[in-house]
This record gives sequence, C-alpha cells and structure tokens, in this order.
Amino acid sequence: MRISQGYGTCLCKNKAAMAGLETFEVGPCEEAYEMGYLVGQSFSHLIRSRVDSDLILRHQLLPFARSPEAQPLIQSLSTANREMFPRYWDELSGMADGSGVSALQLVLLNFRKEILPFLPKTAAVQESPVTGDDDCSDVLVVNKAMAIAAHNEDANVALVGHTYLIKATLPGRLSFTAYTYAGELPSCAFGFNSYGMAYTLNSVPPIQDEIFAGGIGRNFISRSLLEATDIDDAMSRIRSCNVSVGHSYNLVDVRGRKIMNVETASRKRISVREVGSTPFFHANMYMHLQVEQVQDENSICRHKRAAQLSAHSEAEILSILGDTDNEKYPIYMSGPTLYTLCTALIDLDKQTLSIIEGNPKNGGVSHLLQMY
Repeated sequence: MRISQGYGTCLCKNKAAMAGLETFEVGPCEEAYEMGYLVGQSFSHLIRSRVDSDLILRHQLLPFARSPEAQPLIQSLSTANREMFPRYWDELSGMADGSGVSALQLVLLNFRKEILPFLPKTAAVQESPVTGDDDCSDVLVVNKAMAIAAHNEDANVALVGHTYLIKATLPGRLSFTAYTYAGELPSCAFGFNSYGMAYTLNSVPPIQDEIFAGGIGRNFISRSLLEATDIDDAMSRIRSCNVSVGHSYNLVDVRGRKIMNVETASRKRISVREVGSTPFFHANMYMHLQVEQVQDENSICRHKRAAQLSAHSEAEILSILGDTDNEKYPIYMSGPTLYTLCTALIDLDKQTLSIIEGNPKNGGVSHLLQMY
C-alpha cells in the first residue's frame, strides 16, 4: 500500500516538541496499518532507542521468545488478540514497519505483562536486578466542590525519555489523545477522546494461578477504550474480554461527571466501584475484587501514606501524588528503578487534562489539553 505524507489518504501533521514531550497529530487514515506506520515512522528514533535500552526486553523477553517453550504462549496471545482486535493488530504491524523495528520486539513490548509471569524461574531471572514491575498511583474524588482524577504515571527506568503524545483522528468524528509508550499501542497510561471519555490505569498483581495464558492483552483493551462512546460502552468493552492478567481501570465520564474504578481478572471477573465524595486512592493492589494477589510492599506503603494525608482540594491531591516521605517506597518515584514519568490531572468540571512533568506538588503544568 502507499503511505502518504501530508494531504493524501492520511493527514500527517508535523511533530511538536513541547517541554520534552513530542506530540504527533495523525489521521484520518483509511486503514489502521497506515496510521500505525506513520506513528512508527515519526517516532522511529524513540522506538529504536527504547528497544536498545530496555533491559527487560533484551535480557528476559527476547531470550525467552527464542526458546521452544515460548512459542505456544506467544502464538496464542497473538492469535487471540489479532482475532478480537484486527484493526489494532494492523496498527501494531504498521508501527513495526514504519519504525524499522521487528514485529516480534513490538509484540513482546505490548504483551510484556502477559508473558513475564511465564518465564522459567531460572537463577539468572531470579537474581536479575531488573524486574517487570511498574507502578501507578491515583487519587479520585467526585463531590460538590470538585471532580478530579489525578494520576502518577510510574514506570521502569527504560521508559524515561521514551514517551510521546498521539493525537489521532479516526474515520468519522472520533478523535483521541493518548500518552503513549514508545513502541506500544496508545495507551497503556492515560488518554481521552472527543466523546468526553477518559481513563487512567493501574497495574494489579494476581498470583500466577489467577492468570490465563494466552488471553486478551491489556494494551489491546486500553486501545479499545480510546474509542468508547460513553461509560456504558467502555464497561461493555472491558466485560467482553477474557483477559490474561488483571488490571484496574479508572473510567472518567466528563459529560456525566462520573468516575468509576473497575478491577478485572481472568475468567471475566470484574468489580465496579463508583467514586464519590470520599477521596479514593488506588495504587497497585486489588481493592474490591476478590482475587488472590501478590503482596506488594510498595503499594501497601503508598496506601498507608496516602491514608495519612488530606485530599480536600486540588493542591492537597497533588501534594499526595508528590509525597516522598517514605524513602524506600515513595508515592512520587525518582529511581533508581522506578520513575514517575509525569502526573495527569483530569478536571471534569473544567473539562481539561493537565500533564505535569516533575513533582506535582510544585505545579509546573507542561501541557493543558481541552478534553471536550
């Protein structure tokens, strides 16, 4: 197929570098492959750099992928997600071709959470200082004075400098904006669309017996949520997927002034909690879905610290997300392994999403995006 720049089958606007976070506007494209190709082409430098520097990919995922025992898992993941989300699979294929990075490497990045639990527990893996863990923290509240979803986007050091904003227009009237990890589908972090729907995400750690090998990947579900027309549609998209590993979704309905926390696990288990006037803190633990989970000391410490702090204003909420009281497990992370890449503040009343780079308690909004 012909990939065109400018006014062809797909409008591709120039990238803009704002406060270190590059933004790329693309679409509408006739084919999902074309949009993926243009994103991959535009951010090939960041995608290649991430692939080269991601130690989890290079030291764990790639060696495992080359082993005979990995083939059934990778094949079942690929088949299940390609069949359920063919457009997003084409988008990922286009990204690989556009960036010049192998499709296998991007598949491994997008399925890293679904693959890592099945790595053989060899001495090399157990002793590795590199883990697949990433952590996020959210403070959610809806009362008469404010309706806010505030989110720390935490990730492994490999992601520092390897994120960008995608502003995509799809055929029809839908458009979305998504904070995106290099080489991954938009977005495993946070995003919103022109219907006034938004989300932030929290990883949760079910034990291995609770994981379904070869199920639907979280990156494909979150990509689907960027096209949800309302909160009921978003819920339907989540419920329809037999996920491999667990996840927590914070669904934000700007038009309805509503925030829902949705926790999921394999075998289509789901629990929904509507956020109200009592501030709700969520890190990386199941809070209301009954699933046997890994005891994560990091999340436990963050929950305990957040419970000690007031969240009666926007400033206090940002102060919670900027807290560094616990040196070992702070809410705001600055290394050596985990970093808070940015903080997203969704204000449902102002209908804005602010991105703060640096400690959020110090302010410093780098991007102010109108949502709806």
